[in-house]
Amino acid sequence: MPIRAVLWDIDDTLFDYTGADAAGLARQLDAERLGERYGTPEQALAVWREITDRHWGRFAAGEVTFQGQRLDRVRDFLEAPGMTDAESLIWFDRYVEHYQAAWALFPDVVPVLDALAATHRHGVLSNSSLANQDPKLRRLGLRERFEVLVCAAELGVSKPDAAAFLAACEALGLPPGDVAYVGDQPEIDARGARDAGLVAVWLDRTAGSRGPGPDGVHRITGLERLPELLAGDTRFGARSGIR
Repeated sequence: MPIRAVLWDIDDTLFDYTGADAAGLARQLDAERLGERYGTPEQALAVWREITDRHWGRFAAGEVTFQGQRLDRVRDFLEAPGMTDAESLIWFDRYVEHYQAAWALFPDVVPVLDALAATHRHGVLSNSSLANQDPKLRRLGLRERFEVLVCAAELGVSKPDAAAFLAACEALGLPPGDVAYVGDQPEIDARGARDAGLVAVWLDRTAGSRGPGPDGVHRITGLERLPELLAGDTRFGARSGIR
């Protein structure tokens, strides 16, 4: 059977989350006159990213709500454990305004969706929430491209758990072997999809600086190579040589 559908990750796959996050934080620190507190902008971003990853891990494990991890990120970043929820939310909302102002798709996204529109169905599986990702996709002009949008916050399970991938396949009404998953994370996305029985495609936009990746997944460095990979239907062979 050919691959009939593609499931997509969003952040740093379709949407330049890293670039928007860096720009948004820099603008927020400038507006709050906090630029010198962390040394350089790069150092500030490193602190913010470490805190974000830590609290996102708590959310993924079900230890805190989606909103709660946001508030905890602010308190830790500002070293202000006594901040109220309201104060933390105001700070985070101001950051979000700057972050959203920097939103942009990667330039290869619309061309590949156009190229695959007539041959493949499309959906999204994200480790975020519908409240976060649905407006994002609409603002970026992509929401109507996807039949389904499945998010961890509502699903109750997140990638790389096989149940998350299988739930997205079920939403499409397809068996996992008929679906490819495209994401930027070699473990959370590619290995997780592979282990769930999907065709796993790791989008390594760093062009190899992160190592070879897991066995049994297909690595591409740009979405322009995806149609070729799907047409080749190499799911049962060795790892694709496409780079």
